[in-house]
Amino acid sequence: MHLRPPAFSHGFTAFLWAVALGLFVWIGLLAVDVSGGSAFLFGFLAAVGIFFFVRLYGADDFRRR
Repeated sequence: MHLRPPAFSHGFTAFLWAVALGLFVWIGLLAVDVSGGSAFLFGFLAAVGIFFFVRLYGADDFRRR
């Protein structure tokens, strides 16, 4: 029996990338002593931008035979 990995929708995968990299930006900005509100805002905007970028351009185009 072959076990296959679960099939996640592309939107869910884009959401995971957005959350992970948005947190990375937010924590990085806090590490370089940017104020908390500004760091949160830039991290949130980065997450939204990353979500839409991955959602629109991240899918592999499969060739039909």
